[in-house]
Amino acid sequence: MFKPHVDVLMRELRPSEQVLDVGGWACPFNRAQWILDAEPYETRGYYRTFNGPAFQGGAREWFDKSTWVQRDICDREPWPFADKQFDFAICSHTLEDIRDPLWVCSELVRVGKRGYVEVPSREWETCRGVERSNMAGLSHHRWLIDIEENRIAFIHKFHLLHSHWKFSFPASRLNEIPPERAVQWLWWDGSFEYEERTIHGVDQIEAELAGYVERIAAYPAWRLRAMRMNALVRHFGVRVRNKMRQFARA
Repeated sequence: MFKPHVDVLMRELRPSEQVLDVGGWACPFNRAQWILDAEPYETRGYYRTFNGPAFQGGAREWFDKSTWVQRDICDREPWPFADKQFDFAICSHTLEDIRDPLWVCSELVRVGKRGYVEVPSREWETCRGVERSNMAGLSHHRWLIDIEENRIAFIHKFHLLHSHWKFSFPASRLNEIPPERAVQWLWWDGSFEYEERTIHGVDQIEAELAGYVERIAAYPAWRLRAMRMNALVRHFGVRVRNKMRQFARA
């Protein structure tokens, strides 16, 4: 979770308030009395493997093994909590990983009175070089996500994103993104809206991916012209080769 927001929560949460952390296994929010995750209690704090923070929200664990609920959070079975049981529900860097974020959002709203959601920013997820020079974002992330006001929109992370540089940002942009722009978040009270944006057809997918890059940081016009010229040259070359093969077979 974005560190300034951890500080805000630690200041504002009252000792009597019940807190749920959904998907907190890799870096549990220690102030939460309950954790809900697919991974076991004994292996919590996975990020310490990479010299990252093993926990957030204070040194004391307010949860224990008996309040660590291990289960598939996307299994379309209601979580084992009552409606509005929790004063605050946290879901940080989990929705981008899972197969059914809409279900998880619906359960967050059901069991929590208010809460906090955090995910990678779409800008960060569209940068190449996080893991591989020719791949955008993290390989295990399933979704590109936009948060506007009180709505979260999920877009499938199409494989076309990795197929051409025009659909993503160069690795050099990673160094230009400050921490507050590498993530996006939603503080919600009562409920929030969520949806999957479906896009059909290769042309429409290309338009969505290239359009996002153009809106945020368009490539220079000369590079786009060179790209189009290169495509024409390749197309012409293929036609010439095909004609030569036809001629040779004649």
